[in-house]
Amino acid sequence: MSPTPPARRLRLGMPRRVFSQILLMQLAIAAGVVVLATGLFLAPLSDQLDDQAMRRALAVAQTTAAVPQIAEDLRRTPPSVDGPVQQAAERIRKASGAEYVVVMDLRGTRWSHTEPQEVGGHVSTDPSEALAGRDVMEIDNGTLGRSARGKVPLRDGDGRIVGAVSVGIEYDSVRARLIHAIPGLFAYAGGALAVGALAAWLISRRVQRQTRDLAFSDISALLSEREAMLHGIREGVVALDRAGRVRLLNDEAQRLLGIGEEAVGRSPDEALGEGRTSDVLAGRVTGTDLVAVRGQRVLVVNRMPTDDGGAVATLRDRTELEQLGRELDSTHGLIDALRAQDHEHANRMHTLLGLLELEMYDDAVDFVDEVVGDHRATAEQVTEKIGDPLLAALLVGKATVAAERGVALWISDGTRLPDRLIDPRGLVTVVGNLVDNALDAVAGTAHARVEVELRTEGRSVVLRVRDTGPGVPAEHHESIFTEGWSTKKPPAHGKRGIGLSLVRRLAERQGGGASVRDALGGGAEFTVVLPEALTEAEPEPALTAPAQGTVEEESR
Repeated sequence: MSPTPPARRLRLGMPRRVFSQILLMQLAIAAGVVVLATGLFLAPLSDQLDDQAMRRALAVAQTTAAVPQIAEDLRRTPPSVDGPVQQAAERIRKASGAEYVVVMDLRGTRWSHTEPQEVGGHVSTDPSEALAGRDVMEIDNGTLGRSARGKVPLRDGDGRIVGAVSVGIEYDSVRARLIHAIPGLFAYAGGALAVGALAAWLISRRVQRQTRDLAFSDISALLSEREAMLHGIREGVVALDRAGRVRLLNDEAQRLLGIGEEAVGRSPDEALGEGRTSDVLAGRVTGTDLVAVRGQRVLVVNRMPTDDGGAVATLRDRTELEQLGRELDSTHGLIDALRAQDHEHANRMHTLLGLLELEMYDDAVDFVDEVVGDHRATAEQVTEKIGDPLLAALLVGKATVAAERGVALWISDGTRLPDRLIDPRGLVTVVGNLVDNALDAVAGTAHARVEVELRTEGRSVVLRVRDTGPGVPAEHHESIFTEGWSTKKPPAHGKRGIGLSLVRRLAERQGGGASVRDALGGGAEFTVVLPEALTEAEPEPALTAPAQGTVEEESR
């Protein structure tokens, strides 16, 4: 017969499952505690039973010595099997259940004994202490074997010591009592072990559910993998406990938030200070893809509650994508502007060609100056009021599109926006959607006009877009921001009702809001407030002084 393959051999050892290991360990601990407690109980019990036996023997001896007739008979009669001392001692022995009651004289001669042939002989143990007037308790070996003994002096009526009384309790009876008590002790110990086993099983089942019946090695591997994953991914991860305190920060989260390991155990407000980032991490602001600003970084935060009452927040750095976003939006704006100028440019070229063919050269020069001057004026007006190049390019392109559709797009005189936007891409999306919506609203109406106003209040940006269209009924001032809501039929290639809902969602992600009301003179006025949309201004006295003077001169 071939030997069993090594992989199939029965291996004895600790089981792999956490449930089984914990159950066995707890059973071993409970059994050890029971054995230890039983041993600690039995050791003093034996000593206590010995002490009780010796005290009982001493009490019987004292009772025997207290009988006056025994001392009198010891003095006036010789030792005899039928003598009064032997008879009195035997009555006391039988009545007390003692093993023996020995009465002796000053020489140590027995006057009584359980075995008659020992009467008249010398005692086998030293009686000197009792004859000297001291009570003695001991466990010793005598002619009748091992016994618990009590010895006391025997005194006559005048108090003189005339002998001694020795009483023995058979030691085997003490042992029998101890052995008799052991089954009860083991019964209690077994009950305690059963209760401990039940408790161990319940605890093990709970641990099994919480650990999903994994082995300790699996849990250790998962922890190692978690550490490697958390510190290796390019997203920040912040874990909070049920009390709202930070309990985990990976390396990327520390970099993005500008904090270290000292933040663990503290609340977001304590670690980061009050602000939108702390509000988002603490769950006071809810939603998905929430925008928060930490220093010069724009972060996108998502927070997910956990089963234990805590939460895990992920952080994505949007700052690194801003350059790509700017380039992409600039390209889109350029494409829109080129598309809008295509027909107009062709018409102007045809007009210029006609003037040249008619040899109206002066009129051709005036026409070219007028066309170039219109475009220069529009670009200069926008860039003077709006410092962010991306947003300025968008409005220049939208002005061209509006002119093609017969709509006047105006930049309000109150518009002033420095080049300090934290999230220019988001503001471009908001402005583009509102302007497009306004252009659609005024299309085909007389004296169509759209006005855009961008101004700052501290670090907040306030955007207003007014149009001369039919306006929005009061009962739809809220529903107009609902995704899918529109007064127009959806196109064949897509759906409507997306732009305004996107505007409100982007504003709310940054802690702001969007609303609509009736404009003065008719039409609708949309207002978007973006708090903390600007970075802190950097003081540049040498550069800002001339600009302020220029503004004052223009105002005059």
